[in-house]
Amino acid sequence: MIESSKNRKRWLALIVLCLGDLMIVLDNTIVNVALPSIRQDLGFTETSLVWVVNAYMLTFGGFMLLGGRLGDLFGHRKLFLIGIGSFTVASLFCGIANSQDILVIARAVQGLGGAVVSAVALSLIMSLFTEPGDRAKAMGFFGFVMAGGGSIGVLLGGLLTGALSWHWVFLVNLPLGVLVFILCFFLLPGGRDDGTHARLDLGGAATITGSLMLAVYAIVGGNEFGWTSARTLFILMAAWILFIAFLWIESRVHSPLVPLRLFKLRNVATSNMIGVLWAAAMFTWFFISALYLQVVLGYGPMQVGLAFLPANLIMGAFSLGLSARIVMRFGIRGPLALGMLLVAIGLACFARAPVDGNFWLDVIPGMTILGFGIGLAFNPVLLAAMSDVDQSESGLASGVVNTAFMMGGAVGLAVLASLAAFRTDHLLQAGISQKAALNGGYQFAFMIGSGFAFAASLLALFRLRESQVTSAEVRHAA
Repeated sequence: MIESSKNRKRWLALIVLCLGDLMIVLDNTIVNVALPSIRQDLGFTETSLVWVVNAYMLTFGGFMLLGGRLGDLFGHRKLFLIGIGSFTVASLFCGIANSQDILVIARAVQGLGGAVVSAVALSLIMSLFTEPGDRAKAMGFFGFVMAGGGSIGVLLGGLLTGALSWHWVFLVNLPLGVLVFILCFFLLPGGRDDGTHARLDLGGAATITGSLMLAVYAIVGGNEFGWTSARTLFILMAAWILFIAFLWIESRVHSPLVPLRLFKLRNVATSNMIGVLWAAAMFTWFFISALYLQVVLGYGPMQVGLAFLPANLIMGAFSLGLSARIVMRFGIRGPLALGMLLVAIGLACFARAPVDGNFWLDVIPGMTILGFGIGLAFNPVLLAAMSDVDQSESGLASGVVNTAFMMGGAVGLAVLASLAAFRTDHLLQAGISQKAALNGGYQFAFMIGSGFAFAASLLALFRLRESQVTSAEVRHAA
């Protein structure tokens, strides 16, 4: 009876962890639909609008690995509560924001809280479920909820923005955050792992986050201040110096945020390069296509949400077990290469979408192909990242590649949004209409994003090495 009660409690704890991380996933997709409304209400420019996304992604990526180390030192439940609490409070400030500065700062705090929640949630699942079979089921359920959150986020973002206002895409987090915070006290185990020797790498987290934020800041302002201006070059130089400092710190600290020795492993290094390219392409899709649908085609927020639904449903179906079966049958290299090729084709479809685009001819084909591509490639890239490391370091390898996703998305989106604005300005100077010039900029960004995805496909095909360990793990999980 006691054993049954303990077993039921840990599955209830899994639900709480999934609800907490669901908030983070929702926030990644729900905001994209509201971006045009936010831009109009708070007066963002086309390029500065990316900070609504990037402020979140940079702090999320920069502090996710550090969040896991903090959990080891001070207790996973304590850090999960801090993460949920800070994310919920930041959501309140996002929801009531009446200026660009308040919204961007609150989004950065959201990213910090989200980083802690994501890192600690995975650690808690690993400690709650020690049997391989139960752990596989728990991780499968966790993955399904995360994929489903993407679909819910797009629809909910469209509904809330259309029926109420963009403020509610953030305020909707408040009741869920409070509920999760309360349930944590009753369901999550307290204390911390015995025998841990983790140490804080504050220097590593500060230098890499500062480096990337400065780089993105320079890129976002490149069109306005000039790419060869003293201001732009100075900021880029400062970003490079901080990055060199990060590498120096990571090579010398006892417990580095990102152990550089991991990148000597072929599959780890390749999967991280693929992750950077893929994230740049994927965030371009979410960000630029939402603007294309609303600004060029004139869709309402709810219509934008429904336009994304096919892709998110397909991605959810892959996460429910289809991707694992494909990898079990064909390995990691083929599905990953094919998935990234499909992403490249999907973005190329959007790169030819005209000003007077038709939903069935110019939107749905690209959305559907992207859904298949991302769904097919997601599990293989994570498995590739973990295939060359020992089981004891699989969580660390997964965290590194997830950080690469966030950083690649942040920098890639900043670059492509700036290139889109540059192309738009050039077309306006040539006498093209405002809407056609905007569409020309979006097409250019989609084309570059497609090139990123194609490069990731080539890397997967020619650089990845198949691993029997990976196949065994997938077979066991399935």
